Amino acid sequence: MGKIVHAGRTWRRRPWWRSLLRSRLLTVLGLLAISSAAYVAVDERHELPRVHRSSTGNAAFHKSGCDIKGNINESGEHIFHVPGQEYYLATRIDPARGERWFCSQWEAWWAGWRKAKV
Repeated sequence: MGKIVHAGRTWRRRPWWRSLLRSRLLTVLGLLAISSAAYVAVDERHELPRVHRSSTGNAAFHKSGCDIKGNINESGEHIFHVPGQEYYLATRIDPARGERWFCSQWEAWWAGWRKAKV
């Protein structure tokens, strides 16, 4: 006739991905614990890369090849102008206000200045 199924004996196999997920979670947590412990044990402060400065240490002087103008507007925003932009020729650099010249857009961006919108 038919099979007798016992109510307490139903056994289902666990999906294969559950064991994989569980082992990955344990592995990730273990690696995180090890790297955190190593970071605390070493306790070195890594400095950000330094932007190359002129030999005098003051970027207010215009060097040849450094044609990007760093300007500070009335509201205190640090904006840089590249040659060919609309207000490049009208922009004047005043080192007393903290304005300066840059040799590359990357250098200006790294120093915290944003590119002019026009």
